[in-house]
Amino acid sequence: MTAVQQAPAGAVSVAPERDVDRTEIPLWRLVLVELRKLADTRSGLWLLIVIGLAAAGTAAIMLFAVPDAEQTFQGFLSFGLVPASVLLPVLGILSMTSEWSQRTALTTFTLVPRRGRVVAAKLIAAVLIAIATTAAAAALSAAGNLIAIGTGGDGAWHIEAALVGQLLVNQIVFVLMGSAFGALLMNSPLAIVLYFAIPTVWTVLGEMVKWLHTAAGWVDINMTSVPLSEPGMTGEQWVRFGVAALVWVALPLALGTVRVLRREVS
Repeated sequence: MTAVQQAPAGAVSVAPERDVDRTEIPLWRLVLVELRKLADTRSGLWLLIVIGLAAAGTAAIMLFAVPDAEQTFQGFLSFGLVPASVLLPVLGILSMTSEWSQRTALTTFTLVPRRGRVVAAKLIAAVLIAIATTAAAAALSAAGNLIAIGTGGDGAWHIEAALVGQLLVNQIVFVLMGSAFGALLMNSPLAIVLYFAIPTVWTVLGEMVKWLHTAAGWVDINMTSVPLSEPGMTGEQWVRFGVAALVWVALPLALGTVRVLRREVS
C-alpha cells in the first residue's frame, strides 16, 4: 500500500528560484549623472561660474589692453581658453574623488558593481565638459571680436581648423590629467595640490638643471603643450607632447583605475 502525501489545505506552493534579470544602467545614463554631479556640489558649481567669468574677463582684457592689430578671433579664442585649461582639471579631480570625499562610494558601487563603468563615465563626462567649455569660449570670442570690430580692432575671423583642433586637444588632455591625479590619489585637496606642484617643480628643475634639459623637452607637459596654442605644430612637437601625455596622463590614469577597482569600500 502506497501512502500518498497531500499538501495541507491552504499551503502555498513555492516555485523554484529563478535568476533575476538585472539590467545594467546604460553607460550614457551614467555619463549624464556624472555631468549633473559636476554642478551639484557647491565647489563644482562655483568652479564652473569662475571659469565662465574668467573667460569673459579675458575678452575684456583683449579689448582694453591689447593692440588693435592683435584683436582677432584667433587671439580672443587662444587667450580665452587659458582659464579653462588651468581650472577644468580641478573639476576632473573633484569628479574622480567625489565618491571617496563625499562618502558615496558604497551607494555608487552598489548600484553599479562594475567600477570600471563608473570610471569610464567620469572620463567621458570630463571630455564632454572640455568640449562644451571650448565651444562656450568660441562663442564669447566671437562676441568679443564683434565688439573689437566696432571699436577699431582688427576683427579678423580667420583661424586654421588645425589650430582649433589643437586648442581642443589641449583642453581634453589637461582635464584628463586632472582626472588621472584624482583617480590615483582619491583625495581632493592632496590631488589638487600635487597636480599643480609636481609639474611646476619639474618645469623649474628642467630649466635650472642643465642635464635635465633634454628630458624636460620630452617629459615636461607644461613645455610640450605650448605649441598647441600656436598654428603650424610640427610632427616632432606632436611626438614630444604625446610622450609627455603618456607620462602625466596615461600612466597615472592606469594606476588610478587599478586602485579604484581594488580599493575596499568602508
